Formats: sequence, structure tokens, C-alpha cells
Amino acid sequence: MVENPLLASLALVALVLLVAVTGGIGYLTIVGWRDRRLQEQEKRDMRSSAKPMKAAKADKADKPKKADKATKKK
Repeated sequence: MVENPLLASLALVALVLLVAVTGGIGYLTIVGWRDRRLQEQEKRDMRSSAKPMKAAKADKADKPKKADKATKKK
């Protein structure tokens, strides 16, 4: 096909680089997708765990506060 050995080796190097770059881009795409999915999952988990905490804070705010020791002594 290619008569010149230099051109054949350059074509082989170009093919190897093309495959390596394509594989790297595919890897980065998959890793980015996985990270986005995990971040969204963590956000959902934080939102669902924050709801009970907000309710507990609201209940705490409704209860009367106890007087501290300094005001009791007077």
C-alpha cells in the first residue's frame, strides 16, 4: 500500500494517536456523566434529610424556652 517506510510509520503513529485521543475523550465523558449523577444524588439526599431537620427546628422554636439559672436566683 504505502511504499515509503517513513510514511507507513507516520500513518501508524497517527492512527494510534487518533485511537488514544478518542479513548481519552470517551473516558472523560463517562467520568463527567458519573460525577454529575453522583452530585445530583447527593443533592437529593441532602434535600430529603434537611426536611426532618427543618421540622425539628420548627418544633423547637414553638416550645417555651427555659429560664437560665441566673434569672431563677433573682
